[in-house]
Amino acid sequence: MNDMAKNLILWLIIAIVLFSVFNNFNVQPAALRLDYSQFVEEVDRGNVRRAVIGDHLIVGERTNGEKFEVVIPAVPDLGLMGDLLEHNVVVEGREPERQSLWMQLFVAAFPILLILAIFIFFMRQMQGGMGGGRGGPMGFGKSKARLLSEDQISTTFADVAGVDEAKEEVGELVEFLRDPGKFQKLGGKIPRGVLMVGSPGTGKTLLAKAIAGEAKVPFFSISGSDFVEMFVGVGASRVRDMFEQAKQQSPCIIFIDEIDAVGRSRGAGLGGGNDEREQTLNQLLVEMDGFEENDGVIVIAATNRPDVLDAALLRPGRFDRQVTVSLPDVRGREQILKVHMRNVAVADDVQPSIIARGTPGFSGADLANLVNEAALLSARANKSTVSMEWFDKAKDKIMMGAERKNMVMSDTEKSNTAYHEAGHAIVGRLVPEHDPVYKVSIIPRGRALGVTLFLPTQDRYSLSKRQIESQICSLYGGRIAEEMTLGIDGVTTGASNDIQRATELARNMITQWGLSEKLGPLAYGEEEGEVFLGRSVTQTKSISEETSQAIDQEVRVITDKCYERAQVILEENRDKLEVMAKALIQYETIDIAQIDEIMDGKTPSPPKDWVNGDSGSASSGGDGQGPEARDVETNEAPLVDQAGSGVIPTDGKPSGV
Repeated sequence: MNDMAKNLILWLIIAIVLFSVFNNFNVQPAALRLDYSQFVEEVDRGNVRRAVIGDHLIVGERTNGEKFEVVIPAVPDLGLMGDLLEHNVVVEGREPERQSLWMQLFVAAFPILLILAIFIFFMRQMQGGMGGGRGGPMGFGKSKARLLSEDQISTTFADVAGVDEAKEEVGELVEFLRDPGKFQKLGGKIPRGVLMVGSPGTGKTLLAKAIAGEAKVPFFSISGSDFVEMFVGVGASRVRDMFEQAKQQSPCIIFIDEIDAVGRSRGAGLGGGNDEREQTLNQLLVEMDGFEENDGVIVIAATNRPDVLDAALLRPGRFDRQVTVSLPDVRGREQILKVHMRNVAVADDVQPSIIARGTPGFSGADLANLVNEAALLSARANKSTVSMEWFDKAKDKIMMGAERKNMVMSDTEKSNTAYHEAGHAIVGRLVPEHDPVYKVSIIPRGRALGVTLFLPTQDRYSLSKRQIESQICSLYGGRIAEEMTLGIDGVTTGASNDIQRATELARNMITQWGLSEKLGPLAYGEEEGEVFLGRSVTQTKSISEETSQAIDQEVRVITDKCYERAQVILEENRDKLEVMAKALIQYETIDIAQIDEIMDGKTPSPPKDWVNGDSGSASSGGDGQGPEARDVETNEAPLVDQAGSGVIPTDGKPSGV
């Protein structure tokens, strides 16, 4: 509600109060009301002493002193005056009430003033009001960018950790905003725009805020989706309005989050469905580097899809620099954990370096969530501090999912799940260059009946052919273990997700990564993974039927080879499979120390927190939900770049099977 509406409501309230007060001052005792016929009869009887005649009302007084009122009918009574005088009634006339000139003017002009005030109120509302021009049906073309002054931004580079290289890249912007003359005196020009590229949660938005906080300049923040709406021309108008506001606050920073929502390549759609978005992009291109100069206005944009942006947007003069905000390494994760632990009451036994080594592939947002989850779990247990135990539990919850304590599994289901997960663990342990097994559990978590978690010992940036084949072998380990213990007719559907992922790995080895000796280092998947419908419709298939058959045959060769290899490993270690399955049935969760004991031929020791006879959270009895719940084994990172670039992701997240 703006000031006009507030003032209007205030004056109305004051008028009502004053009217009520004046009415209270004029309170008089109510007089007796007589009918006109009764009044005439009283006059004829001689009971009326005095009568004051007005335009519409007669106020009279009886001989006994009682006062009364009479409403004069619309029909004139010409004989009334004679009757009054005949019966010696004192007759007086009442002078018409006269209002002051100012009151008459106010009464006459009040409706006009009220209509005018309402008209002005609605016109200002339609034009966006006095609050910056963002609301109302006529304010669609106004920018929705939120302005934060230098006093409102408290984020600095000290709050950003784990992205030292990115901070160095953008540090030059801070120096320019603080002292532009240092660069201009030598003829240099500061970059017009900086594009931050990185996975979700790596801190792109936080880094942009830190730039504004360090430079102490105004900061405009807007999302790419805020530009385009259902009305034609709105996006371009908002871009113009945003840059006009930015010029008035120069030097300043404009931050556009998720710019791929408005900056996608032009000419990719069918028909005119994307014309409005393209007009918005055209206006953005002109504002960033057109005829008019925008000195002192730096545009910072963030996206995790730089491959779909228009080429004109990325050229020098617009987004001159691309700053990659990558996932943090082990040292960066330790720094990020320390930042997020500032506001948490951590115990003395908490070591951020150990937590960082056990969380490869975690982004800054993931680590913040880890610290928060540990604090919540500790508070739920009524602890005064967050110890290392709660960080471990929070890590297991994030990596493997929350425990489904209300799910009851039958003995048969527990046994099947135990053999399945033991098969994954043993094969993954014995194949070369595979990530070490970290923990095996048959406690239902998330949508999985069991989890085998492999945790890399260091950050991983690529995979070799041997590593990929080892992963395929470990994926088949669960299915083979079921077949060895239950027979071919007793194999469950729990391995469906394993089979899908193994097939996907084998196909990508051939079509994207060129790891097939028969088909060679060629890419065969160009027709897949296109972003735009227009390109997908107009694109022709570049693989012949013979090549497709050869790819299918090669995929079958790789999967059969890995399947047979995993089968041989499990047959040679059948005794260890039985011991591990029994340990899982008894303890429900075993860690790396117990796995080492089993693989060394020893009897596994019970977990530290295990109590004899404890059935765990997934106790026996009941039917459970069947093996289908094991289709999604963990929430591990995919082994294939979903964008279709053929690059193994560098996040190094744990592989769970």
